[in-house]
Amino acid sequence: MEERKDENVSIAPSGVSRRGFLGTVATGLTAGPLLAGDASVHAAAPECESGESQTLEITLHVNGGKHSLHVEPRWTLLYALHDVLGLTATKPGCERGECGACTVLIDGVTRYACMTLAVEAVGAQITTLEGLMQGENIGPVQRAFIEEDALQCGFCTSGQVMAVEGLLRGNPEPSLDQIRAGVSGNLCRCGSYAHIFKAAQRASKLKIKGAI
Repeated sequence: MEERKDENVSIAPSGVSRRGFLGTVATGLTAGPLLAGDASVHAAAPECESGESQTLEITLHVNGGKHSLHVEPRWTLLYALHDVLGLTATKPGCERGECGACTVLIDGVTRYACMTLAVEAVGAQITTLEGLMQGENIGPVQRAFIEEDALQCGFCTSGQVMAVEGLLRGNPEPSLDQIRAGVSGNLCRCGSYAHIFKAAQRASKLKIKGAI
């Protein structure tokens, strides 16, 4: 199908004008930094389209404890953990299953909390970064990340740590390629991947040594 053109606007076969497309992109570029930097975006739960709050009472098992919550069916596990329970190590990043900053363990398996509804996690054992602490001491994966300098800005680090923790629970002695695959769902804008891989290898040794 040929484009229909007039003096100012070209209409593509999809029906979207170049002017409209450029306007949409400009709006997204303007709003992006605001959404990324404004903590208030995550301070309130999403409202139902009807304007009515329809909540359910659920119990979440998080880091060995039980938490009774009133949640809306649409609430994500990320919102319930970060904003309701105050477990802020589970970070809101892209909130569409791409960056991995919100990675948690559900029954020992890594999951994106932003792509999991709170009601889906009922009955499961949820582990956040806070749950890797051993009393007042950090766990072996956290320790390895510090010793191998596997962080810069630190925003992705909690998700990276959880990805490595989940990997090592299923495979205590992964190869370098398996480590790369294991953290492939977690993005680091600082580019600290080489150090993250070393931290995973060191964490494997620390865990094995601690288990002996």
